[in-house]
Amino acid sequence: MTQTTIDPAHWQERLDTLAKQTGVPGAVLGVLRLQDGAPDQLTRLATGVLNANTGRKATLDSLFQIGSITKAWTATVVMQLVEEGKIGLDQPVKEIIAGFELSTDDLTEGVTIRNLLNHTSGLDGDVFVDTGRGDDNLEKYLDVLRGAAQIFPVGATWSYCNSGFSLLGRVIEVVTGKIWDAAMKERLFAPLGLTHTVTLPEEALLFDTAVGHMPGGPEPKVAPVWTLQRNAGPAGLITASVADLLAFARMHLKDGLAADGKPVLSALSAQAMRAFEADVPEKYLLGDSWGLGLIRFDWHGARLYGHDGNTIGQAAFLRFYPDANIAVALLTNDGSSHALYENLYGEIFRELCGVEIQDPITVPDQAPQLDIADWLGVYERASVVIEIVLEDGQPVFKSTTRGELAALDGGATKSYPMKPVRQGLYAVWAEELKTDAPVWLYQLADGERYVHFGGRATRKVA
Repeated sequence: MTQTTIDPAHWQERLDTLAKQTGVPGAVLGVLRLQDGAPDQLTRLATGVLNANTGRKATLDSLFQIGSITKAWTATVVMQLVEEGKIGLDQPVKEIIAGFELSTDDLTEGVTIRNLLNHTSGLDGDVFVDTGRGDDNLEKYLDVLRGAAQIFPVGATWSYCNSGFSLLGRVIEVVTGKIWDAAMKERLFAPLGLTHTVTLPEEALLFDTAVGHMPGGPEPKVAPVWTLQRNAGPAGLITASVADLLAFARMHLKDGLAADGKPVLSALSAQAMRAFEADVPEKYLLGDSWGLGLIRFDWHGARLYGHDGNTIGQAAFLRFYPDANIAVALLTNDGSSHALYENLYGEIFRELCGVEIQDPITVPDQAPQLDIADWLGVYERASVVIEIVLEDGQPVFKSTTRGELAALDGGATKSYPMKPVRQGLYAVWAEELKTDAPVWLYQLADGERYVHFGGRATRKVA
């Protein structure tokens, strides 16, 4: 039987207990339920500390980095521009940005706004190159993208693409004449009445703000740096309180209306953001499909929407369920808080909505015999080199971070024994997630082979 009211004491106990069990230093949970003809029910709960070095307690108004949930915010402003007729969903980016050029003619001529919103552009998605702290950081980033590889033909498959959202941020700048940070404040933060949402570290310093913590070791270890480079802003650098994040979710639950009843987005655009756009090759850690900037989740027949976010030692989770008029947000200062999310959201949605969270990948007791010979070799993207090799006759997945991200882990190679699930699908133990993660092997129509891991498609090169 589902609960009709939210019991704060019960969920405070569950948040405290599960955060302690999973080793998360600090977290803030928010649960929002809309009621016809009655005020919203909003429950906010905090646990732990913002910084393990200082012991500063997390509070209901503390700010955390929401990471890639930012993409849904950037996408919302892009859809405003589409509504206003300033850009078209299927308009090539080259028609919007003068002198736009990528590494191939296919990318330069073919990439549209829709491709960027639904992650089907084929642009290498993890091009992390610092272009400075100036307001021209996204303009300079376009020069970096000129050398970024094309990892698959435009529209041929799906691969999570941070680079594409930085590019969308530059589209917003070109069309509005304002830097991305200012455009977001004017077009989204202000209309939603947000008072605890920022995009820059110097703004975050004015609030009680969490720092990230890295996995590994018996005690929480503060992350070596607080944030990514500024040009990652449109892809993942909003910092917000849980109440402000839920205000954004409320707007989407209400098909574009702010709490004061004024439209921030049209109902048609809000619904378009939730509509099916692209299939996700592996469907266990993220959703089963993508909309326009939103993840679509199939939880045993219940359709939820939202996004996850990970930055340096912080992780955030947002889910909203229109059929029950409910939204849940979890902000944490630990990069390995997936287990907290999975356990807590499983309980919340079961008890409040009667909905079961999606099943994790399951490794059969009797391992199937799969032929992996054609998939042995090297796969590359800008930020990673992946090798699939045989060791003692068993397949092993090896991943090495490179580029600017390698500074965080020293470019160490991580090795994972691959456990067969079914043809084309293996599982590897992801220590940072404390769960098995899927490795999907597949081939496109042009014959190119790919490994899909961590939401990214990586092409075989040798």
